[in-house]
Amino acid sequence: MLGVAYEEALEGLREGGIPIGAALFTRDGDLLGAGHNRRVQEDDASVHAETDAFRRAGRRRDYPDTVMVTTLSPCWYCSGLVRQFNIGAVVIGEAENFHGGHDWLEELGVEIVLLDDVTCQELLGTFIAEHPELWNEDIGL
Repeated sequence: MLGVAYEEALEGLREGGIPIGAALFTRDGDLLGAGHNRRVQEDDASVHAETDAFRRAGRRRDYPDTVMVTTLSPCWYCSGLVRQFNIGAVVIGEAENFHGGHDWLEELGVEIVLLDDVTCQELLGTFIAEHPELWNEDIGL
């Protein structure tokens, strides 16, 4: 599942954007939607990877049986999306470059799996080193 999100992150980088990817799956592993951070590409501050994947998944009656897989710990905005729609689990590639709201989600009963994936860490870490102004704009610093 992380491979799908990672490929989305690479696509975002190829498009000139911030390399963060996400995908929404059922617990059985069926892909519902995948996306990546498109803030730069669409000139829209609200298009984070998780929101892009969520929008591309289409409408569902409920979400507790879904898993949001993301290359980076979700920010407060994306953590709010998980909370709002009662997404049951979040699989996180890494939280080294940014530690978002996943502790809060876990306190609320969302299953959190933190993988500490080195490829995710290196991809975003390199981007941050090369484009600190864009990263700081994206993360709201």
